[in-house]
Amino acid sequence: MPEPVEHPAYPVGLRLSGRRVVVIGGGQVAQRRLPALVAAGADVTLVSPSATPSVEAMAEAGEIGWTRRRYEEGDLAEAWYVLVATGDEEANARASAEAERSRIWCVRSDDAEAATAWTPATGRSEGVTVAVLTGRDPRRSAAVRDAIVEGLRDGSIAAPHVRAKAPSVALVGGGPGDPDLITVRGRRLLAEADVVIADRLGPRDLLDELPPHVEVIDAAKIPYGRFMAQEAINNALVEHAKAGRAVVRLKGGDPYVFGRGMEEAQALAEAGIPCTVVPGISSSISVPSAVGIPVTHRGVAHEFTVVSGHVAPDDPRSLVDWQSLARLRGTLVVLMGVDKIGAIAEALVAHGKDPATRVALVQEGTTAAQRRVDATLATVAETVRTEEVRPPAVIVIGDVVGVGIPPLA
Repeated sequence: MPEPVEHPAYPVGLRLSGRRVVVIGGGQVAQRRLPALVAAGADVTLVSPSATPSVEAMAEAGEIGWTRRRYEEGDLAEAWYVLVATGDEEANARASAEAERSRIWCVRSDDAEAATAWTPATGRSEGVTVAVLTGRDPRRSAAVRDAIVEGLRDGSIAAPHVRAKAPSVALVGGGPGDPDLITVRGRRLLAEADVVIADRLGPRDLLDELPPHVEVIDAAKIPYGRFMAQEAINNALVEHAKAGRAVVRLKGGDPYVFGRGMEEAQALAEAGIPCTVVPGISSSISVPSAVGIPVTHRGVAHEFTVVSGHVAPDDPRSLVDWQSLARLRGTLVVLMGVDKIGAIAEALVAHGKDPATRVALVQEGTTAAQRRVDATLATVAETVRTEEVRPPAVIVIGDVVGVGIPPLA
């Protein structure tokens, strides 16, 4: 007789919202599968005398119903879908048989061949659900799933939205400079962009990865040099968005940490344009970390303060209370303060800060050009001059500058 033909599984997406689903067994398999069933809106009933703490917490929160006993004939009545996941082979077989008689799709964790449905390896990225089946090899399914989802998230696999020409803008924090430190969501939005308006301090290497059709607008605001006025940036965002383009405003660090992101968001709101803000890794924390400086450390600093140094302490426009900062015992991180660090150090010392307080200047942090220069409040102005420290640089003031990892023996 000819060998029976083994047919592949037929993939389908079940719409379980408001429909009864029965899960038999409250162990690790149930713990893994229940969240997705709840997220799908299923009316889930768990049948099991016991459950893991996580599953029990779901029942206590009212996310699932729980019948606290072993499976009995009739438990699958009115169900659309059932997951059998106990260690009792006989009970599993009886539940599976009931499902077969009642024409209910049944997944069995103990015997895939006896099941009428298989659970694929699934993953999600911004509205896209990836489901992978590779027959009897769940590890391969998971590996393929992970590769696809990672590609969707980092933009290496393009899954463009079918967009209506509704205006919208994403303000994306690009992080401190290293292109690997942009968020997954930020990188995906870049991959979907038609127009990118980029700062000089953003992760410039990412611009080389953009497709040729993407228009890149230089919004560099170099101190005392050529600059694009903020109003011009706002106007460009509005103009391109209203033309139906997917616009990304790529900023260094985080859009709302001295990034003028709120000004841009307000301008877009006034123009009636929706705006998505994607947080970024702030250089105030990441750059010190890149050179081995923790902004807090047990027994050394219990707080850190981030201030802008673009305005000198004696400038009437300054909003910083330098006298109060001088009294703090924690870490002070100064951004945009290279050319004002001498005046800042003088103000801190004048208000009581020890002149011997340690200072680290980290130029071009997290990039290939990164370098660290150490000084004290008493010497930092001269050190900046002799070492030719240039922006962008993050300045760290406090005892944490002396904290580090001892060299390996």
